Amino acid sequence: MGNAESNAYQNHLSRFLPEEQSDIDGLFDTLSGSSGSSGAKNAKAAKKTVTLEALQAHTREPLPQPMTARLYNGMKSIDLPGKSSGPSEQIAKEQFVIFMSNLLKGNADEKISIIMRMIDKTGGPLKGKQIREFTEDLITSVIHVLSYRKELKGWSLENTRDSSSGVKALASELLSELKLPDGTKPVGTQLLEANFDQSVIGDWVYRVPQISVFLSVVIRQGLHVLHSLPDQTNDILNLVPHCKGIKGRGVVSLFDIPAIIYINSHLPAEMQHKWQLLFSSRLHGESFSQLCAHIVNKGPCLVIIRDLDGFLFGGFASHSWEVKPQFQGDNRCFLFSVFPTLAVYTYTGYNEHYMYLNHGQQTMPNGLGMGGQHGYFGLWIDSDYGKGHSKAKPRCTTYNSPQLSAKEDFTLDALEVWAVGDTPESAGVGKGKKSILDVDPQAQALLEMAGKSRQSEGLREPMEEEEGDDDEN
Repeated sequence: MGNAESNAYQNHLSRFLPEEQSDIDGLFDTLSGSSGSSGAKNAKAAKKTVTLEALQAHTREPLPQPMTARLYNGMKSIDLPGKSSGPSEQIAKEQFVIFMSNLLKGNADEKISIIMRMIDKTGGPLKGKQIREFTEDLITSVIHVLSYRKELKGWSLENTRDSSSGVKALASELLSELKLPDGTKPVGTQLLEANFDQSVIGDWVYRVPQISVFLSVVIRQGLHVLHSLPDQTNDILNLVPHCKGIKGRGVVSLFDIPAIIYINSHLPAEMQHKWQLLFSSRLHGESFSQLCAHIVNKGPCLVIIRDLDGFLFGGFASHSWEVKPQFQGDNRCFLFSVFPTLAVYTYTGYNEHYMYLNHGQQTMPNGLGMGGQHGYFGLWIDSDYGKGHSKAKPRCTTYNSPQLSAKEDFTLDALEVWAVGDTPESAGVGKGKKSILDVDPQAQALLEMAGKSRQSEGLREPMEEEEGDDDEN
């Protein structure tokens, strides 16, 4: 018994670096020392155990209590060779270490039996609604613990949209990858009432990496273990991008934290570390000239729109916006929806109409567009600011996106543009950056011929984007 148990334990322990082992040992000692049983101090160190009460006491503030109970059930589900029959209500060190090893270092097969017990103590088969509750708990816990640990990198629950609808939207998007054994994806009531066995959920965890990443964040930050040690994957490091340009400006972003996490995961890896606010209609006014002045030549960026019906949607531009009568960008561009559904729509290969920006010309459409074709964009903001359309019958040809706005022709309520990744060296008026009308002399000439003033003349101030940091930590 002892050899089998110690071999399994040592194999799992060996996955951790010496400093990681020390961190795990310290956490277990803390938890087992606070278990509260009167005889605990007289027990041998090797026989120390952790109770649910001790775990709850340790995580009372950093984690919502339902998630603590799920972690405890996951630890308790670890079967040890030779362990006396009957479920124990206390966690042995071997169980604790194997739990950490499987969830933080294991593959999908090693994680799945624990996750099954975290979803339901009986271990399944599980109904879709149980998986949904678990997924929503997991996302809620990630937001809660990152906020508590001040790891939201300049974002906060105060400067972003309320996350409650975003939690449900992200959970629904992740659950949309659940497949029945015959390969079909159930939806709606069918999904909630369907039964899923371990192999199906294992396949889901394998194909939806966010589940493993979120669990790792909950364990590392919730239990405060291995949170500052080298074994941090890029998935975790860039889970939330650093936020720049919003601090102290009294703006609440159109994005919520779940949407930020989800959209950021679809950006090219080299652009996931930072978002910087370039334009907000509430800060800079409702003007197409203002919009152009703040986004041209500023590098790849995200545009997000709210229409008057409350729908939230937008697109990722993989290149700097340029004012010209041709399409631009490449196949990394995508369109997305944030509310009422959360989804990303990537290129189809049908055409190369990725992104388009034109202003002040008589012969071509003037406005900002992504996907589709002139007069029939997947996303269009007219230069007559405030009007736009999202046309898809039934789908946008470039991105396979449905109609993103509540009505095909919509009225704009609010708009934001966020630069992603590092700012290009050419950006910034103070560094030789030309205004939109300098870049396009034809547009300037046409305006002057029409007797219109150069509205962007007063918009040439460099963006005061507090490079000093909006980070909380």
